[in-house]
Amino acid sequence: MKGKLEEEDMEIVWQTPANPPHRLDYIFRNGRRHVRPYYFEFIAHVKNRWAGKTIVDLFTDEFKGRSRDYYVSAVKCGRIRVDGEMVPVSYIVKTSEKISHFLHRHEPPVLTSDVLILQKEPDVVTVCKPASIPVHPCGQYRKNTVVGILEAEHGLAPLFPVHRLDRLVSGLLILARSASKADFFRQQIEGGMIKKQYIARVAGEFPEQEQVVDANINHNAREQRSTAEVGACGDATPIKGKTACTKFTRLSTNGVHSLVLCEPVTGRTHQIRVHLQHAGYPIANDLLYLSKHVNDRSALIPASDFCENLSTEHVDSNEDFSIDPMCTNCPDLVPKGYNVHEEALWLHCVRYSAPGWTYECPYPDWASLS
Repeated sequence: MKGKLEEEDMEIVWQTPANPPHRLDYIFRNGRRHVRPYYFEFIAHVKNRWAGKTIVDLFTDEFKGRSRDYYVSAVKCGRIRVDGEMVPVSYIVKTSEKISHFLHRHEPPVLTSDVLILQKEPDVVTVCKPASIPVHPCGQYRKNTVVGILEAEHGLAPLFPVHRLDRLVSGLLILARSASKADFFRQQIEGGMIKKQYIARVAGEFPEQEQVVDANINHNAREQRSTAEVGACGDATPIKGKTACTKFTRLSTNGVHSLVLCEPVTGRTHQIRVHLQHAGYPIANDLLYLSKHVNDRSALIPASDFCENLSTEHVDSNEDFSIDPMCTNCPDLVPKGYNVHEEALWLHCVRYSAPGWTYECPYPDWASLS
């Protein structure tokens, strides 16, 4: 669904989640896939704890990414509306009212690697997900996602991701083409029938014998970071987090790095990364989980060796997109606050299998230690 907002000097055409991504929505520059900024209607319904606040106080208190002055201007010009109508800045919101915020949306860039289709079956599609691309719309990402790109470039929709891969992780991604097939996979996952295999390039010479890490994973959603928790002998304090277990097998080593097969028995947030850190062999370019407990500090990759330039990209508005005078990101293409560190993690999903089916993905270039 598209709609129009009329302002003094321009007519704005905005998009809602019903508008599918299109091939022409993307801009490719300097090894990155950008999304041409677009007008988007964000919709929220007033929660009980919001009721009684003025519309400006609500946005200022709850959505701190923009200034109070911006929200005052947005209400006055109709960029923020209640139940589809313009309201004064002193308007008091009520529970369940629909609030619309019309924004000139800038999505963060991702690496330009193609989303390679591995298998296309009547009810399943498998792809090789590049690192840095989220699986589905979340946060600042909508079109720059695996689901969005597959719809824009291959007309594949709807798609139902069967399992999760973190944004920085690459490799096999299974997508069902119907809700019933997605439910079939869900039941197998919940029944513990699916075997998962990943590879990781870790710091140091990983032990030759199979290693099993059995340590709870405690995820801090606010910090977006997990820790491994193991109870000490005789300690009566309950262990935090959820039970988690991962098996590790060394595939090869050059003495500085090792290629390790990772087989998570459970599926916790950042489980493989945290268990490798706990074992003393973190992923060699994992900035989030590099620690003093590493067995060989010389094997770690400095950030400067794999992070790109942090400078902001300026673009010619006549060539790529039109500038919105109210937008807090324009004239830059990349949204403010975007951190270009940690774009490609050396962790790759290679195989998922269960009784009756197996899907695989080729190894990435970094898997060669020669």
